[in-house]
Amino acid sequence: MEDDRLSRLEHDVERLIAPAWRRRTQGEPRWPSAVSILVLIGLQWSLPDRLSLGPRWLLPSIEVVLIAVLMAANPRRIEPGRGWLRPLSLVLLAVANLGNAWSVWRLVAELTGGHELGTAAELLTSGGAVWLINVLVFAVWYWEADRGGPLKRVIGEKQQPDLLFPQMGIAQLAREWEPQFVDYLYLAFTNSTAFSPTDTLPLARWAKALMMLQATLSLLIAALVVAKAVNALQ
Repeated sequence: MEDDRLSRLEHDVERLIAPAWRRRTQGEPRWPSAVSILVLIGLQWSLPDRLSLGPRWLLPSIEVVLIAVLMAANPRRIEPGRGWLRPLSLVLLAVANLGNAWSVWRLVAELTGGHELGTAAELLTSGGAVWLINVLVFAVWYWEADRGGPLKRVIGEKQQPDLLFPQMGIAQLAREWEPQFVDYLYLAFTNSTAFSPTDTLPLARWAKALMMLQATLSLLIAALVVAKAVNALQ
């Protein structure tokens, strides 16, 4: 009996002194992820028909419905209690990823196939939109996959990090700091520009594979678009 009480006391003390990302905390605000997804939808809508999967309105319309349901369920903060939100979030991510994969494939196919893609400005605009969509899709991937997603991070279910943010290693900051969507967006942006990890280290194998895929796609898009645009200017 006494051993059980001591064990519970030790567990409670450990939870009290544990960093924020390893214990139950308040859910992160919903609006940063929602705004990023709405920007992603707007970029998809702006793409030329040849870079869109099906009618240009199809995937954005599906995504708008899904994000509206998620916003209605957790309008202010992402809190546990609705188990169906996680599958719905993954469906939204799958739809966005499908559209992104199609756009990247069509853009690369046209650039390498010698097709007429308009002026250099038009090419840079459409290529830049595909590049930004790629950044946003991977930001959502990191956000949804890291330690089981935002709902599980709230309760601190997984005690080992998949992505090691610098604040996690600083005792003064780790007590109250935990990653939110903007941190994953920054990770996706820097990985697409530096083509490698900057301040955030991938520890899980899935994170390493995902970052490698993102860097490859980003490098491919940037190199082909810039080369084609320079050729068009000449």
